[in-house]
Amino acid sequence: MSQASVYVLDISVLLQSPDALYDFPEKEVVLPVSILEALEMLQLDLGEKGRAAQSVSQMLDDCRQYGSLAEGVCLPNGGKLRIELSEPEAGTIPYSLNLKSLTNRVLAVAWMLNQKNKDLVFVSQDENLRTKANTLSVPTISHEGRRKDDSSLYSGMRRYAVSKQKLRRFSQQDSIVAEEVFSEQEENVEFYPNQGLLLNSPEVPDEDVLVIYNSGKKKFEPVAKEQGVWGIRTRNPEQRLALALLMNPKISVVTLSGKAGTGKTLLSLAVGLQQMMVDNIYTRMLVSRPIFPMGRDLGFLPGDTQEKLAPWMQPIFDNLELLIKNTASKKSAKRDSYHELMDRGMLVVEPLTYIRGRSIPNQHMIVDEAQNLTPHEMKTIVTRVGEGTKIVLTGDPSQIDNTDVNLSSNGLSTLVERFKDSPLAGHVRFSRVERSALAELAATVL
Repeated sequence: MSQASVYVLDISVLLQSPDALYDFPEKEVVLPVSILEALEMLQLDLGEKGRAAQSVSQMLDDCRQYGSLAEGVCLPNGGKLRIELSEPEAGTIPYSLNLKSLTNRVLAVAWMLNQKNKDLVFVSQDENLRTKANTLSVPTISHEGRRKDDSSLYSGMRRYAVSKQKLRRFSQQDSIVAEEVFSEQEENVEFYPNQGLLLNSPEVPDEDVLVIYNSGKKKFEPVAKEQGVWGIRTRNPEQRLALALLMNPKISVVTLSGKAGTGKTLLSLAVGLQQMMVDNIYTRMLVSRPIFPMGRDLGFLPGDTQEKLAPWMQPIFDNLELLIKNTASKKSAKRDSYHELMDRGMLVVEPLTYIRGRSIPNQHMIVDEAQNLTPHEMKTIVTRVGEGTKIVLTGDPSQIDNTDVNLSSNGLSTLVERFKDSPLAGHVRFSRVERSALAELAATVL
């Protein structure tokens, strides 16, 4: 990327990467005022453009706390953000541009500023607009952007390297105190309740010890390596930690975040079936998810509540069918289908719309796609949880369809951050896709 001092951003950059405002540390970022008008109109779009426009508007509103955007405000990255209010008049640029076009007006502003400051670059994802900029002798580049993920959020697990001797000694112990692990560190290492710690050694890369911090005893307790539930086996340390949290009746709320295909929903449903139908801990399993379409909405759906919910809940039904068929084949016995479970009242699928005012005791409750909830909606749901109920919230904070929230302000991320100090809560962020090699590749590079 060019090392100019001033960067004029086109709206195409913001719609592709809303956080591009912060991608130019120690530099001045300029937005033509016409972009603000365009963002206002684009917020009405129900697709990706609308979500991006809403995100940019939120960022600009947050930046107002630093001062006047017209005069320029200092950003946390050491850069500066300014809204350019003036625009060149028709006939003042080298050749006639149709200034009724938004993109041409943005380019005209870049040209005007370039006449005053030659250390300027126009940034656009529009190839044709970059060609126009070239004809006006305005330096121009495209913007590669950054992949948004939840790596900055609380993960629920730490990794720490120890000697081979320590690792094998820890594998034989029923509990471990922090001083045994971190004896060589000068500072005390603090852990949150139910936080995982994965111990390994460079000398034996195929061996590891997974432990969970018990804040009451102030000790680490080991997690069995060979774990499974309802016919499925865990495939990585993150899944092992998640299963341990899900199976622990003392932990009332478990949050699982990560990319699609990491096993969040499958594990949650498997534990729910096990503890409802075999262990008899819960009377039924309640499954729900917020209703936000990916892409354009298909309109109203016919039928009663269950029929309307069917398309939205199909991912849940797919996982349930897989689990039930899996155990039936292994034990050579017929298992109840999820339809039969629903008919018997053991499995309930409900929209979150009707949850206000309810009390939900002695149930295994799963809320899928929880990253689309607002903090207020999340509070409404969790406060419905009664005695003996475990609530599991799954989602991917980097894949949000609700334009009212973002990576850090959504209900799932908010709950994870505010509940991490409580022994009633446990969290795991999954990083490895286990659905297939193709799914892993797509989740990583797309």
